[in-house]
Formats: sequence, C-alpha cells, structure tokens
Amino acid sequence: MQTTIHSSRESHSEWVRLRTLIYLRWTAVFGQIVAIGVAWKFYSIDFDLGLCLLIIGATVVANILAMTQYPENRRLSENEAMATLIFDTTQLALLLAVTGGLDNPFALLILAPTTIAATALHTRPTIIVGAVTIAWVSLLARFNEPLLLMDGTEIAVPPLYEFGLWLAIVIGVLFLGLYARRVSSEIHSMGDALLATQMALSREQKLTDLGGVVAAAAHELGTPLATIKLVSTELADELEARPDLREDALLIRQQADRCRDILRSMGRAGKDDMHMRHAPLLAVLREAAEPHMQRGKTILFEASPGATGGEKQPTINRLPELIHALRNLIQNAVDFAQTTVWVETEWDDATISVRIVDDGPGYPTGVLGRIGDPFLSARKSESDRGKRPEYEGMGLGLFIAKTLLERTGASISFANGGGSPFLRGDDFPGRAGAVVEVIWPFDALVAPLGALGENTPFGAESSRKTP
Repeated sequence: MQTTIHSSRESHSEWVRLRTLIYLRWTAVFGQIVAIGVAWKFYSIDFDLGLCLLIIGATVVANILAMTQYPENRRLSENEAMATLIFDTTQLALLLAVTGGLDNPFALLILAPTTIAATALHTRPTIIVGAVTIAWVSLLARFNEPLLLMDGTEIAVPPLYEFGLWLAIVIGVLFLGLYARRVSSEIHSMGDALLATQMALSREQKLTDLGGVVAAAAHELGTPLATIKLVSTELADELEARPDLREDALLIRQQADRCRDILRSMGRAGKDDMHMRHAPLLAVLREAAEPHMQRGKTILFEASPGATGGEKQPTINRLPELIHALRNLIQNAVDFAQTTVWVETEWDDATISVRIVDDGPGYPTGVLGRIGDPFLSARKSESDRGKRPEYEGMGLGLFIAKTLLERTGASISFANGGGSPFLRGDDFPGRAGAVVEVIWPFDALVAPLGALGENTPFGAESSRKTP
C-alpha cells in the first residue's frame, strides 16, 4: 500500500492537462486584446499597438502549436508545466514593459502563474516560477515604456507608490505561493490518505466475504461428504471377501473424513452463519489483535460492565471497518510497547468504550494534538532509529483507524498515560505510554437481541443425514 500511495503522490505533478492551460491562455489573450483596445479607443492612451499585438501573437502561436502538435487530453510533466508557466509569466511581463510597467493597473495579474504552480506542482518548480516572477517585476520597476496620452501627457504614479506596488507584488508572490502550496499539499495528502482508507476497507471486506464463502462451502459439501462416507462404508462391508477392494473402499471413507475435518477447521456450518456478522465484544477485540499476538509483546484483555451495564458482555456488529481500525490501533501500541499492551473494554446502557494502552514512551508532545492527520511523522533521533529501524510511520495507520471508527459512529481520543484523563490515579502504574480511547453510543454498535441465532453443529447435521 505504501508503494501505491507513494506513486500517487509523485503523479500529482501530472494532474495539469494541456487543454486546461490552453483554455486559460485563450482567456488571457482575449482579455489582453480587449484591455488594449478599450485603452486605445476610449481612453486615448498612446502606446506601440503593433508591438503589443506582436507579443500577444506569440501566445496565440504557442497555443496553436500546442493544439496541433499534442492531443487535448495530454497531461504535462512537471518540467513541461513549469516551462509553460514561465512562458506565460514572461509574455505578460513583456506586455507590461511596453504598457507602463508597474504603473499599469493590470500588473497584479502577473501573480497568476505562480499561484497555478503552487497549486499544481511540487515545491522546487514553484520556487523557480516564483523567482522568475520576482525577477521580472524587479526589472519592470526600472525598465518600461511609460504610459502616454495622445497629447503626450504621461500617466505615472509617485515613486513611493510605485515602490509600494513592487513590494506588494513581491509579497503577493511569496504569500500566495506559500498559501496555495500548503493548501494544495494538504488536499493531496488527504486524497492519498482517503484512497489508502478505501483500499484497507476493501481488503478487510474481501476477507470477510471470503469467510462467508468458506462457511457456505462447508455447509454445501457436508451432504455429499456424508453420502460418500455412507456408501464407502456399505461397500467395505460387502467386500469382506475381496480384501484388495475393501481396502480401497476404506481409503475413500478415510479421505471423506479428512475433507470433513478440513472444512470444519476452515469455517463453521451454516450458509448464513450469524457469527460472520455478529460476535461478542471481547471476541471481536481478540480477533482484531490476533495478527499481533505472537510479536513478542504481551496483550492483555480486560472486560467489565459499567455502573449501569449488565454482567453479560454485549454482542456487537462484526463490521470489517471496525476490525481493521482496532487492528491498526493495536498494531501501533505493539510497535511502541516495551513489554505489554492492555486492551480494555467497558459498557453500560448508554455507551461502549475500548481503551488501548501500552507501556511505551507515549506520543511525542509536539504532535499529540495532530494525531489522526494523514502523513504525520515526527523527526526521529538516531537512538530511536537504532531501536526500531524497521518502523517507517507516517501517521497513515492512525488516520485510517480514526476515519473508519468515525464511520461506525465512534469518537476517538489520544493521550499519554502520565496525564491521561482515561486512567484513574495510581490504579494503573505500569500504563504510562500511549492511550487511545474509543467510545460508541450503545445503540450504534450493539447487534439486535438474538442476532447470533442458533447454529446447528456440523456433526449433528451430518448425523441426521447419515443412517
């Protein structure tokens, strides 16, 4: 999954379609022509009209070449997109240079390519486009053709105001670039994390479906196996005088018994086995922890009713997202625990809560408030890398767990054992590591009364069908 997500993040630079930039260019060309025509016709501003049209024509030629040489659905590489935005910045800067420089009120439009780069590209090309923009703005502040009316009157702003325009554009490049880059990065990260969540849920759903298929197969094959066993037994009895054939009949019966035992180990009887959809609360917790039981850490389970809860633990809906999320939380606790992980559950008539506690170092205080965000990774010291060189945490597992649990109606909280509001006083002296508490409304998780039904044991069903 990490490889897939990495590839997805690398491909964000290829999200920009050539057709999108072509449409933006045509819009810019139309706007530039209209602005020049209105200024020349209605406001009697004198400028080199032929040179302006030549600069605009360069964009028209570039657009026509792009439309004829490449398919419309072509996605630009990062370098191609950067070169395109630099071209657009240069074209606009040259047009401003012959129409008053920073005295031109349309000079602010030079911010657009940098904003697009910050949104669609990675940091390095964004910095390059921003640096080119600042360089052009600085040159425009000193070298430009002044705006003149037809009678020769110069249109100019005071030098101090012109300096303020330059400074505003430079700050705008930096601020808008950083702002757009940060927002874009968070959107991309969230998209990747949601994709990973969907993949994890899909995988868990497939495992659940596979369990149902196994249960159905065990149920359907029970009758033919019982028939094979019955017929082979009768053949063996009738072949007392033919030891060689009797041995074959007994072998058939033996293999039928073996198939029956294999199916018993793979799934319980019943095509619509209720245990595939509902299970006692503690059984679900043990199932979630099962892959991490043999990793060298002790996992202890505790279940107790609350003040208003019954003694019998509730039967809950066995949701794939619930199991996968709890498994991620338990895995995280086992990864960082010194020796022990505690999985505690408590219920009453209003809520069901699960706490996962370890005796490890706890969460870094600097990221405690941001746990659950995707691709969150704290900088590790050399000693931490030496203790756990195999761990490459990005916070993605906790994000997936938090997202899936919230889908089931739960609220999830993270804390450290030392100051945790979940652990009471000195009752738990060894539980000083990370603490995760998940709380569901009782009705959101508990299965309907009698949801487990009455399953028929495999042997009993076979005995009814076998005389």
